[in-house]
Amino acid sequence: MRRNDARARNHPAWWAYCVHRLSGLALGLFLPLHFWALSLALQGEAGLDGFLRWTDRPLFKLAEWGLVLLLGLHLAGGLRLLLIEFGPWSGLRKNALALGAGFAVAVSLAFGLALLG
Repeated sequence: MRRNDARARNHPAWWAYCVHRLSGLALGLFLPLHFWALSLALQGEAGLDGFLRWTDRPLFKLAEWGLVLLLGLHLAGGLRLLLIEFGPWSGLRKNALALGAGFAVAVSLAFGLALLG
């Protein structure tokens, strides 16, 4: 029986796998909070307005930026998997990893600039 080789954890594909799975898990954990916030709109205008005033804090703005970063990372990881599965090549393309990570960071930075402006 072959033992798990720890060198595989230094490979960029393993890190891309981890980022994609962890960002998906974090987004999944965020969904109940999002649905709760949307349900406040059904209860009336006052409840939603109070929640929106609460979300106008700087810490919440930072959390929104983190959420957009998670969305960008998860999107880039999913597109990478689609390209690997359905593309004419096989295996890992390090350029695709770098492009996906750069895309996710660029989207989150643009969102951060929009929050500041």
